[in-house]
Amino acid sequence: MFQAGLAAADPHACVRKYLHLTDAGIAIGCGDNLRSGTWRRIHLLSFGKAACAMANAATEVIPENWLAAPGIAITNYENVVAVNKIQVFGAGHPLPDQAGLQAAENLINRLKPVQAGELVLVLVSGGGSALLPCPVAGVSLADKLATTQLLLASGADINQINCVRKHLSRLKGGGLARLTATADLHALVLSDVLDDDLSVIASGPTVPDDTTFAQAIEILQAYRVWPQLPDNVKTHLRAGSRGLHAETPKSGDPIFENAGHDLIGSNALSVDAAVAAAKSSGYAAELFSKQLSGEARLVAEQLCRHAVTISRDLHQPLAIIAGGETTVTLRGTGKGGRNQELALAFAIAAETYGLHCGWTFLSAGSDGRDGPTDAAGAIVDRGSLTRIRAAAIDPTAMLNDNNAYPALDAANDLIKCGATGTNVADLQILLLHPNA
Repeated sequence: MFQAGLAAADPHACVRKYLHLTDAGIAIGCGDNLRSGTWRRIHLLSFGKAACAMANAATEVIPENWLAAPGIAITNYENVVAVNKIQVFGAGHPLPDQAGLQAAENLINRLKPVQAGELVLVLVSGGGSALLPCPVAGVSLADKLATTQLLLASGADINQINCVRKHLSRLKGGGLARLTATADLHALVLSDVLDDDLSVIASGPTVPDDTTFAQAIEILQAYRVWPQLPDNVKTHLRAGSRGLHAETPKSGDPIFENAGHDLIGSNALSVDAAVAAAKSSGYAAELFSKQLSGEARLVAEQLCRHAVTISRDLHQPLAIIAGGETTVTLRGTGKGGRNQELALAFAIAAETYGLHCGWTFLSAGSDGRDGPTDAAGAIVDRGSLTRIRAAAIDPTAMLNDNNAYPALDAANDLIKCGATGTNVADLQILLLHPNA
């Protein structure tokens, strides 16, 4: 079921569905919603965890002599592969690094000769925010990295983190569109956010941003990280809130008159595919949520209590499926990620609340990487806690230390599938079986 969800977000197939070569030129879109042009100079930019696969699909459609220059693809190191006619850059994720900054500078330089009548085709996928760091003047990459680390550890959600990052960046929050305003711009977007808000995916480099400097400051203060921020960050945000720096371009700005976009894949479509796979495997299927969010361990308890209620009158195998992106507020010093924490917390909750039917629970990231680990997530079952304790490990203590990885590793419950080449957030699948 998880693999079916990944297949629905295959970046190569998604791009090929939306990019077509016609007798007149290139057509972008699907069905009757097509944008056509006679562009003969196309600037191809791809960034995010699916950048290489998306760029490869585009080069299969676009004639080589129509490319104004070799395209650019910027992705995380695990997903770097050679692509014909594309210059590929590896960069850091989830935390930005110097290689990402150099790649971003290369991209900006590549856009300087863009002219009217040309097309800038941008292929966007999840992870683009970290992979394309380009701090504003006066803010260093180290400053921005420290800010990102504080937000990631605070429990702030992706929308809040991106609001702050947009106001510290030259490219995010419509910045890329501002650089290409003289040309035609079109983005094909693979979504990794719950509501498919284009202003949030990769921090919205090609679309308007209606957040403000003042909101960025409010977020940092609400999560109590403002006092720990680098002075350069605080100085820039304060100056921006007083109107001393230009705001990100808002809705209605004329720079977006020649800009278009298509959403070509999302977590919601992957959830639908997992539901269909469950039904074809003989399970009744229930959609728990397409926007699963909140603190991972609390979400685990909510899902478990729901399962306990259903299990009291369970007569056939049932798959309960969700998609989204939870958060973890770091209180310990252990190793793990939000999916591993969710899985371990579910196993503990199942014991606590008395989920007595047969059950198996998967929580995993569609990109194949959960937090700063080599695991995508985990699959736990009724025997998980027994296996963990047999290794002389206290599962509750490990959860409290945000140390799910070694506990789940001891139970042989980690999912290690490697980088998948796509990124549409996370999938959760709970299988319930009536007791024999």
